[in-house]
Amino acid sequence: MTSAAQPGPKLAAWCGWVVAGGLALTPIIGWLAPLAFAPLLTLMGLLTLPALRIEEEDRPVGIAVVTLVLWAAGSSAWSPFTAKDLGESTAAKLIAETVLFFAAICAARAASARSRAVALRILAWGVALLGVVMLIEGLTGASLYRAVREAINDPIRPDLGVKNAAQGLFVLAMLAPAAALAAVRVARAPWLIAIMALGLVVPSVTLGYDAPLIALTACVLAGLAAAAWPRWAPRGLAALAAAFFLTAPAIVWLVRRSGWYTVLEGDVPVSWAQRMGYWRHAADWITDHPLRGWGLDASRMFNPGIKLHPHDAALQIWLELGLIGAMAAAVFWAALLAGMSRKVRDPALAVSVATGMAYLTFSAFSFGVWQEWWLALGALAALSCAALQRQPALTKG
Repeated sequence: MTSAAQPGPKLAAWCGWVVAGGLALTPIIGWLAPLAFAPLLTLMGLLTLPALRIEEEDRPVGIAVVTLVLWAAGSSAWSPFTAKDLGESTAAKLIAETVLFFAAICAARAASARSRAVALRILAWGVALLGVVMLIEGLTGASLYRAVREAINDPIRPDLGVKNAAQGLFVLAMLAPAAALAAVRVARAPWLIAIMALGLVVPSVTLGYDAPLIALTACVLAGLAAAAWPRWAPRGLAALAAAFFLTAPAIVWLVRRSGWYTVLEGDVPVSWAQRMGYWRHAADWITDHPLRGWGLDASRMFNPGIKLHPHDAALQIWLELGLIGAMAAAVFWAALLAGMSRKVRDPALAVSVATGMAYLTFSAFSFGVWQEWWLALGALAALSCAALQRQPALTKG
């Protein structure tokens, strides 16, 4: 960004405090109401809209995002799903989220060094606090969450309480990489990392959630690779991400033809068998409209073969937006990860690569592409990484 494009001191300070405020609310939202991340990021974007700047390095990713969003919106014309009103329109939400969530990310980049340092301290301590809460939930069967529900006269069954409280594990996994580096560089409390790790690993095991552990493994491996080979690792991961989006249906078809798919589907746990069933149906329906797809939100109309979405981002993109959408998604991830390639080592960029891989891993078998809270959480993780990348070396210490 040129000096002429730099925000003034008042706007820079304002951006930092808005980011700090959003991060301060993150632990309670991540624990009790993850869906609230969508309105939180929307509000943050509205409050910092004047800070929105498109930098040179943003353009490849930005072009891919705009292409994907416009194609998705246009595909509503032939989608079997029809929104009842504007509030239910995924197309309208995507357009607004693209602008507002990016404005929130720009706010983290534009923030003054002082306010950004405060925000990063809040990130480190807040994510550690969420780790403590999740650790207690994991050891007590979500007793804290159920106690809150009873206190507000809205009791919940124990199994549903565990399911709802466990959503905090996904939040913790997404924010832990940036929070860990913030704990070392800004908060000067590296021991917080141990709390984050325990709060993620122990509940994942005791509550029976393997997706956070898989994402953690991918995240750590990607981060270590980016730290060791800062030039080539991001490029290699970019190619891997692009291949994932472009070849997902073909992989399902090939494995099914080999005969292994049915065997695996019968051997894996029930939750994974359900996912594999969704993937099988999605791969079949993709062949009907491979170029243009069935249209935005069409996945909602394929019950019982698919409930809500295929639980795989690449297959959902192919099913709804076809090859054109898959190419846009592949370009987005390739440009995002390859853009983090550097000749010299930078822990902040390594953490950013790790965060991106965590999001991609969850997207491969957990959430729908267009879920507002999930997109918002991704934006929150991105702005946390952006804040780390822009923090002056003196403050990093």
